[in-house]
Amino acid sequence: MGGRDDEDYADEADERLMNDEYKVWKKNTPFLYDLVITHNLEWPSLTVQWLPDKDYNYDKGYSKQKLILGTHTSDNAQNYLMLAEVQLPLEESEFDKRQYDEERNEVGGYGGAYGKVQIITQINHNGEVNRARYMPQEKFIIATKTVSSEVHIFDYSRHSSKPSSDGTSKPNLILTGHKAEGYGLSWSPLTTGHLLSGSYDSQICLWDVGAATKQSNRLAAKMTYQTPHGSVGDVAWHGQHPHLFGSVGDDKQLLIWDTRHPNSDAIIAKSQAHSAEVNCLSFNPFNSNILATGSSDKTIALHDWRHLAAPLHVFEGHDDEVLQLGWLPQEETVLASCGADRRVFTWDMSRIGDEQSPEDAEDGPPEVLFVHGGHTNRVSDLSWNANDAWVMASVAEDNVLHIWQMASSIYEEGN
Repeated sequence: MGGRDDEDYADEADERLMNDEYKVWKKNTPFLYDLVITHNLEWPSLTVQWLPDKDYNYDKGYSKQKLILGTHTSDNAQNYLMLAEVQLPLEESEFDKRQYDEERNEVGGYGGAYGKVQIITQINHNGEVNRARYMPQEKFIIATKTVSSEVHIFDYSRHSSKPSSDGTSKPNLILTGHKAEGYGLSWSPLTTGHLLSGSYDSQICLWDVGAATKQSNRLAAKMTYQTPHGSVGDVAWHGQHPHLFGSVGDDKQLLIWDTRHPNSDAIIAKSQAHSAEVNCLSFNPFNSNILATGSSDKTIALHDWRHLAAPLHVFEGHDDEVLQLGWLPQEETVLASCGADRRVFTWDMSRIGDEQSPEDAEDGPPEVLFVHGGHTNRVSDLSWNANDAWVMASVAEDNVLHIWQMASSIYEEGN
């Protein structure tokens, strides 16, 4: 009989630990959350983003909102860019947050209309959707990072809600310029139609989607920036300066770029931001000088882009690489991060340096506001809801979409 190797035993131990942690999380859910909705997807989604729509149904006490999702299939199964409709309770609705549905694993008195998640649109997509983001100035326009070097643009108002049976993907526009796939994707919040993309070819491409003509469904990059990153992990426009953007990558660096300068002189600031690959970055929407980066070194670094000699602070808590970041749209000091450790952390900069009891210190530094532990595999992406404060959507490789809101007593404590 063949013996079992140490790897098998390690995998079994990891599985047991994960199951035990999940049971503890599920047991404590009614006390830690004002809202938890879980929805099983047919395939994992690598991307999630709330759309700005919010339709009110006052009589029934809920709103309808939309999420962008994608698929990451296997065995050559068809991939889709997807829209999901979510029914969320209105804040005015009275519900008992202790009422907990064991079967559905939901809290907040849901069942019935509340908490319903429904895939309402599927659009054929060539390969998995690495990332999907809508244009801030035109919610119907969605850009996707594909498994090829192309970036695809879909106007979902011009696509049927049901995909064509032949599996053909028909993007409204194909953006060219890259030589490899990637994940970095960012629409300018200030200049309509300006889209940044970063890929594994060490390039950043900038397109002006408004320059596309009806004669062709392909558009070349307006500008291509050669980076020292080796592989570009992420790109992000600055929220208040229309010519500035940031990039991070495998060379562990954070770079700040100015599009008014020629390609060779466009890098205006740089920093050795981490001790391993940098996977994500996000500019603070309130403070124009502050941004955060997340890395495979398991940390998040806080930076002032004007003074990059050293980070302002390093957030430590994740047990594995950090994959995505997002600032809470309604609060200047609150940042979320997700990672390969199955966790979504919420951090509060205003609590850095607060005194802690020894018991509290065992749970992490004072700036750890909350840890969402309900996912059972690496968490690929997250998105704060701009309409409903503190409502988060997160997706993981366990095929599950989570929509959740920590108990208000947690973030109101000490305010």
